[in-house]
Amino acid sequence: MVKIAPSLLSADFTCLKDEINKIETAQWIHYDVMDGHFVPNISFGHSILNDVSKITDMYLDVHLMISEPAKYIDNFIASKASLIVFHYEAVVKEEVDNLIDYIKNQHVDVGISIKPNTPVEEILPFLSKLDLVLVMSVEPGFGGQEFNPIALDKISTLAKLKKDHQYHYLIEVDGGINEITAKQCRQAGADVLVAGSYIFNSDDYAKAIESLK
Repeated sequence: MVKIAPSLLSADFTCLKDEINKIETAQWIHYDVMDGHFVPNISFGHSILNDVSKITDMYLDVHLMISEPAKYIDNFIASKASLIVFHYEAVVKEEVDNLIDYIKNQHVDVGISIKPNTPVEEILPFLSKLDLVLVMSVEPGFGGQEFNPIALDKISTLAKLKKDHQYHYLIEVDGGINEITAKQCRQAGADVLVAGSYIFNSDDYAKAIESLK
């Protein structure tokens, strides 16, 4: 069954522990880190992740939408990230392999994210090493955007590559996920769906999570 990763960016931080308790049926938490440079907005850093790790046993899916992610990796590892996903576009191509290896050597899962305009072909050399590929179905940095169907072709391509080469990565999709787009992504071969406002703006978080599976 597909995994659901509620995006903490949409949670009510005045009662964060309660918000996390209400999404526990999802098993994953998606944690967006934005630096105001790679993307226009700023979110939270590693210290809040460390706080979150103390109040939940959920899998912490950390999405780094930041420039020069290698500078900050150790902070997020120390803050108990389960998975660190960095953007392919934020790293010099010659350094991608080393960054993947470094994260894996710290016994943390590793993923690469690609923006809507970045073709899957760009990350082909790295697929055999990855635990996850994150397909952005919106431009990173802003919540509430509409789903871009270009993601569906990428999901299908990644699903075929995974099957043909027996790769082990999960295919994650982030942006504009609701009951309709979730079904489209599942049919295309997605394994993990990130949803923020769809879950946290609903009256019943558990029911919203279940509707995406």
